[in-house]
Amino acid sequence: MQQQIDSWIREIIRWFGFVPNRDLSGWILLIIAVVLGLIVNVIVTWVVRAILNRQNPDFLLIMRRHLRWAFYVFVPSLFFLIATNLQSERFIRRHPVADKTAEVFFLVATTWLLIKLLKFGEVLLIRQYDTTKDINLSQRKFVTQVRFIRRTVGLAIIIISASLLLITFQGSRKVGLSVLTSAGVVSVLIGFAAQKTLGNFLAGVQIAFTQQIRLDDAVVVEKEWGRIEEINLTNVVVRLWDRRRLILPITYFVETPFENWTRSDASLTGAVLLYLDYSVPVERVREKAKELAGNDPLWNGEVFAVQVTEILPTCIVVRVLVSAADASSAFDLRCNMRERLLQFIRDEYPQSLPQTRLQLADELKPKEIIEGPAS
Repeated sequence: MQQQIDSWIREIIRWFGFVPNRDLSGWILLIIAVVLGLIVNVIVTWVVRAILNRQNPDFLLIMRRHLRWAFYVFVPSLFFLIATNLQSERFIRRHPVADKTAEVFFLVATTWLLIKLLKFGEVLLIRQYDTTKDINLSQRKFVTQVRFIRRTVGLAIIIISASLLLITFQGSRKVGLSVLTSAGVVSVLIGFAAQKTLGNFLAGVQIAFTQQIRLDDAVVVEKEWGRIEEINLTNVVVRLWDRRRLILPITYFVETPFENWTRSDASLTGAVLLYLDYSVPVERVREKAKELAGNDPLWNGEVFAVQVTEILPTCIVVRVLVSAADASSAFDLRCNMRERLLQFIRDEYPQSLPQTRLQLADELKPKEIIEGPAS
């Protein structure tokens, strides 16, 4: 086997025009490795494209978007690492700098490729799910869990890679071993600052599996309505109705009460309050509201009611209840009902709009006093 390796090395050196001697630097192997890596990249790319371009072009597009550059870097780093570890003292004098560069280069490239593979797997799993619709509760639950697991595993890979990178250097080997065995991490987590970070992480685990919030859930936080846009390891990004972003620590959703309008069902009941005069024909308003709701495609037909809920000194309060499939539809339906009922009352019963009544003192006197005694 050793003779075969020596023969290969001799042929490669002669092909590049070098004289076989023990002074050959390891950096020459870098050039050879990069060239071979590029050749392999071209071949693999061509084969994969030829296979997938006809059968599954979407899969090929996702693969190119997430894996192309990481794979292009990984293959030359692998060849470089193999080349620097060849045991052939007859032809190559191993160069310490080249050896160390190969290890670091390969470790960084491998970490990058693994992170991209996680992202590639996540996209493959969730690409057929539509999280923009409130009714897709199970799909949004699955997507939330997949993204949290991907971020957690990615963070673990980065920590392990950083530890291995420290181990490769003599001066920081003890630090790398401490981090890798979690001794250094545990000692740091004892500090007060790290307690909040650990609390955020545990809160993220709780949210991912208890599903208190999911991606695209409609929530009310800090008296603002919005949707969950991102669930990260330490914070949650809420996209408010006016396109602002509210960033909250993830522990907020564990420790603070909030409203989740799509927790178990996306449908909502909306209320329209009408302040009308005592003379309003409530039954006629009820019939018209029923007609308007039935003609509105936003009404899902589950809830409808028209009731007088309060009598005030100057008017009565008529409440109209209607339901819709989601929060956005419920808001638009309420606006439609409010606008059309107002138009109906204004056109048909204008005297039923709120009025202020004044009665003069003379009108309160008995009629005989005003007209005088009968003669």
